[in-house]
Amino acid sequence: MPIASSRTAALYDRVRRVIPPIEWPAFTGDIEAILDLKRQRNAVILAHNYQTPEIFHCVADIVGDSLALARKAMTVEADVIVLAGVHFMAETAKLLNPDKTVLIPDTQAGCSLADSITAKDVRLLRQRYPGIPIVTYVNTSAAVKAESDICCTSGNAKAVVEALGVPQVIMLPDEYLAQNIAAQTAVKVIAWKGHCEVHERFTPTDIRQLREDHPGVTVLAHPECPPEVVAEVDFSGSTAAMSDYVGQQRPARVVLMTECSMSDNVAVDHPDVEFIRPCNLCPHMKRITLTNIRTALEQNRHVVAIDPEIAGRARRAVERMLAV
Repeated sequence: MPIASSRTAALYDRVRRVIPPIEWPAFTGDIEAILDLKRQRNAVILAHNYQTPEIFHCVADIVGDSLALARKAMTVEADVIVLAGVHFMAETAKLLNPDKTVLIPDTQAGCSLADSITAKDVRLLRQRYPGIPIVTYVNTSAAVKAESDICCTSGNAKAVVEALGVPQVIMLPDEYLAQNIAAQTAVKVIAWKGHCEVHERFTPTDIRQLREDHPGVTVLAHPECPPEVVAEVDFSGSTAAMSDYVGQQRPARVVLMTECSMSDNVAVDHPDVEFIRPCNLCPHMKRITLTNIRTALEQNRHVVAIDPEIAGRARRAVERMLAV
């Protein structure tokens, strides 16, 4: 029995190194339907780097880290955007595309960082630290963004902090990202104590064990990891920066200290690189599946809506980030 129809055979050729042949037939029906639905509805799918390969490489039109998705969301010529990622990303896409329909396949696809802070918390921080700019990671709700001066991502956080031209900033909600940025700049950074449930689990001991088990391995880490982890690695950067590092440096053997699917997605484009996979899954990212992407397009669910007053202020914070 063939593992794919003629229509999807080329797609499987792309992902055959990371999706076993026995699994592929379970995906083809949804992939075929999604390809048809995108054309019928003039829809595009934006997929974060942590999505599984059958989504990332087979149905997505735009892929990348949160900064890339935010930028590219502004340029899409489509009536419908499906965000294959977590809820704050869908909100950001809606902020930048207020006249388009934005769908999130599962409303429970949340984020431990976004859940760690509220708009009320931000207002209290302003009272405690009057006059100090608040830099807010995009991994937050629109309501939190609306209370902020400017947003940032892990890829541009240092540039955003320094672009403000002030001696001190508040950076929220990721404590470790704030500490890692503080180590790179003369700007004093006041941090909030939010953590990513994926990245906070990595430890220096993990890295030392990886180096012992896999001599010569190059270790890359996301800056949401604890500072003591970042201090042990060969390179730290956003998911886009890690992917670029692998493409440019071509290490013989590499480990990405981040969410599991990232390694699979980067490996597709670099068959000459051996990927060691210490697997920390994001349960929220994994709520997005081919099946619920298909359902979102078929039933127009779930539509992302943001209160206009909140949206206007949150959009300004995101647009200020994009201008840096």
